Amino acid sequence: MASPDVAYASPNDGAPPSQPPPPPPSDTIYLKFLASNAEAGSIIGKGGSTISDFQSRSNARIQLSRNYEYFPGTSDRIIMVSGTFDEVLDATELILTKLVNEFYAEDGEEAEPRSKSRLIVPNSSCGGIIGKGGSMIKSLIEDSQANIKISPQDNSLNDRLVTVIGTLQQLVQATNLILSRLSEDLHYIQSMGPTFSYALPYGVPNYGPNGGGKKLQNKKEEISDSVTLGVADEHIGIVVGRSGRNISEISQISGARVKISERGDFIDGTTNRKVTITGSQRAINVAEDMIMQKVASASSPPPPLAPEN
Repeated sequence: MASPDVAYASPNDGAPPSQPPPPPPSDTIYLKFLASNAEAGSIIGKGGSTISDFQSRSNARIQLSRNYEYFPGTSDRIIMVSGTFDEVLDATELILTKLVNEFYAEDGEEAEPRSKSRLIVPNSSCGGIIGKGGSMIKSLIEDSQANIKISPQDNSLNDRLVTVIGTLQQLVQATNLILSRLSEDLHYIQSMGPTFSYALPYGVPNYGPNGGGKKLQNKKEEISDSVTLGVADEHIGIVVGRSGRNISEISQISGARVKISERGDFIDGTTNRKVTITGSQRAINVAEDMIMQKVASASSPPPPLAPEN
């Protein structure tokens, strides 16, 4: 039987929020939430510049599902942040700040804008957020001053969405409190590993625990395209990276597929290897920018030596 929708009105916004509980031990934890394609593009930034900056500043890892892989029943991509408790919160605050300023703030508006975030939480962990008789979620609302709502349970899915609505400060505070609660749940820690279990391509059935296929109702935004670049053979290593790390990161951030020709398979009349990028035009542009940045960094001459005194 589906669980009832749990929602409460936000308490008086004038009340000061309470201090968050101390963070749990510094083990790696994961936080997943949703973002529209436009929001995902903003988080990635030109050539992956924004997401790289956020990762560097927070020391957390930020991953996104591909631009055609959505959470079931939505047209939103999945963002996964991993690291220590503090690192995950720092990265999440950077992401929320950018999204609020870019998509919710209006020029000339004095009141602080309100926005929302939707966290992905396993069914089995939602009880810890709701509490007996709704006592825990009421406490979370009072302490964060945000509206918090949990979606009804869908038996074909393993997760539910926890929607948080409020100002930027309220979103950050609520995320802190919710993640603090979830980090005490052993099942949450074990089930929120580094996978995108629902990030399925268009038209691929999503099989629930009973084996029933549930087809995603999302339509592809952009038609897949393909371009081929020529990259000097000596620069292929920097594009691929150690153990394929760079090329995997390029694919993950851009949402495009990147394939490099075999050794000796050059563009006619050159010694340039073929780098084929496949995906939406936006994904191709992001991947191409990232590849060109890698190549440029490898081609840059070393800085001149400082003159001796």
